[in-house]
Amino acid sequence: MLRVLAELDLGRGAEPLEVSPLTGGVSSDIWKVVFPDRTVCIKQALAKLRTEADWYAPVGRNAAEADWLRWAGRAVPGSAPALLAEDRGAGLLVMEYLAPDRYPLWKAELMAGHVDAAFAARVGETLGRLHAAAAADRAVPAGFPNATTFHDIRIEPYLLHPIERNRDLRGPLEALAGDLAGRAPTLIHGDASPKNLLRSPGGAPVFLDAECATAGDPAFDLAFCLNHLLLKGRLFPARGTALLTSAAALRGAYLRRVAGEEPAALETRVARLLPGLMLGRVDGRSPVEYLDTEPLRAPVRAFARAHLIRPPATLPSLFADWAGLLEEFNA
Repeated sequence: MLRVLAELDLGRGAEPLEVSPLTGGVSSDIWKVVFPDRTVCIKQALAKLRTEADWYAPVGRNAAEADWLRWAGRAVPGSAPALLAEDRGAGLLVMEYLAPDRYPLWKAELMAGHVDAAFAARVGETLGRLHAAAAADRAVPAGFPNATTFHDIRIEPYLLHPIERNRDLRGPLEALAGDLAGRAPTLIHGDASPKNLLRSPGGAPVFLDAECATAGDPAFDLAFCLNHLLLKGRLFPARGTALLTSAAALRGAYLRRVAGEEPAALETRVARLLPGLMLGRVDGRSPVEYLDTEPLRAPVRAFARAHLIRPPATLPSLFADWAGLLEEFNA
């Protein structure tokens, strides 16, 4: 890593004053590097991810992330960190470092009890703008033919791996996986979740970790993000109403930006996919870390299973069912 930094001359001939690891991810080594005149973030993808179950993925995904950062910065300025340099041979990319005291992590805010529906709406709007911009230029998604990586990091671990524990749901889960694999109308981020979203000083969202970026179905990004808002309601039932309000705000802002298809059609796909992703976060290769006991996971599993068997047609109907379950937790 230091050799690559020296070759890229990011320190303008100076040695780094500090090199320290950053935590929070399972798929990459990420480091903060402090030079006399600037601080940067350097990232290298791992071939074997840091999960309890064996999980492997192509390391070339760093190139997709670099390409996504360049594109997003042009399509929606400020929506992604600036890409400073990359070394594709070494599988490294270097980005601007966004200090957490100025760019707080959305997940950290949610876990601390700061639930802001207005910010959730801005996330939905920005995600919708990114999807619409890519859909308007077919050359954009065509430049991200990363279906293999997306299958290895998203479809297999979240939708197919849970079949091992839920064999009776093989049909609906494989149908969801097949539908995702067969749609590529736009460029999707692939990991749009609160752990990869910062709040800028001006209140705009900044998306991180786009190594799963691919030509794909925009319904995936929306469902993936909404999933985390719902799941945190299981951990914090008293905040469930506020989290659902944020989910509704994100949904509404996103759907107002939909281009190239009817918003209702996209919403139906999201509503059907979301229970599958919920199941994936309790029975998949990467269970969400804060639902760490069976009493926390079991109601999520039961809810997801019921809605995979009887899929909802709209997100409001799914949200209403989840609200009813949260009321039971608060009783």
